[in-house]
Amino acid sequence: MAQKKIKTYIKLNAPAGQATAAPPIGPALGQHGLPIMDFVKSFNEKTKDKQGSILPVVVTVYEDRTFSFITKEPPIAEMIKKALKLEKGSGKALKEPVGTLSKAQVEEIAKAKMPDLNANSVEAAMKIVEGTARSMGVKVSG
Repeated sequence: MAQKKIKTYIKLNAPAGQATAAPPIGPALGQHGLPIMDFVKSFNEKTKDKQGSILPVVVTVYEDRTFSFITKEPPIAEMIKKALKLEKGSGKALKEPVGTLSKAQVEEIAKAKMPDLNANSVEAAMKIVEGTARSMGVKVSG
């Protein structure tokens, strides 16, 4: 079987299990002539167990107007906000901290995000998580 020709990739962030044809999803897929509702249905079906998270999704668009997609883990910032039950990070990260992560929470987030990170060890992944936390105004204890 011949491989399909890839036309483009579309990177989106969509709410798990709750994607709709509204922007940003509809227009992004529509401009490439994709069946938007087919994507929405299959995405929601695949991600219904992760509701409440925003998931990055990479859609591969083929020249015959078909598509495939892969979902990734939520962004580190989203995971930190969820762990600390925050609405958002600090606007003045260094001056006004909004919370504190424990080493255990940092390790948990690092392990969950490992498949998407460019890190060879959990320790390296933890450094990435700590850096994101700092930029959001979240302190790391321990």
